[in-house]
Amino acid sequence: MSQSVAEAKLNIKTEENIIEEKLKPGQKYSTPAPGNGDRVFYETLYQQKPDSEMAQEWCVAYGILNEDEALKIYTQICKRKGKPILTTSSNNNNNNNKSTSKGSTKVRTIEDDIGDTGFNSSGWERQG
Repeated sequence: MSQSVAEAKLNIKTEENIIEEKLKPGQKYSTPAPGNGDRVFYETLYQQKPDSEMAQEWCVAYGILNEDEALKIYTQICKRKGKPILTTSSNNNNNNNKSTSKGSTKVRTIEDDIGDTGFNSSGWERQG
């Protein structure tokens, strides 16, 4: 039997649903939207208390900080936890560098299956 139009739309993957995101140092997850509650909380905490370990780790893991600041904080987190610092920056093109990375940047493809949830970053718009 034939599928309904709604079911057919769910099965089609278009280029609009695929997002490529460059990962920053220490980033593990995709960056949430500016209106996301967790992002607002941790970003505000980091702005008010930059030495907060909890805020530093969340902001680095979700790619909230700019690349230079993320690298600096990621280095502090690795030293604090006793872990090796793993980076893939474009500055590693030096042949004398004996790092395990090859100087390429990580790119992760994220499929957007959710679509528009109806939320916007301002949160104050009134509909109809």
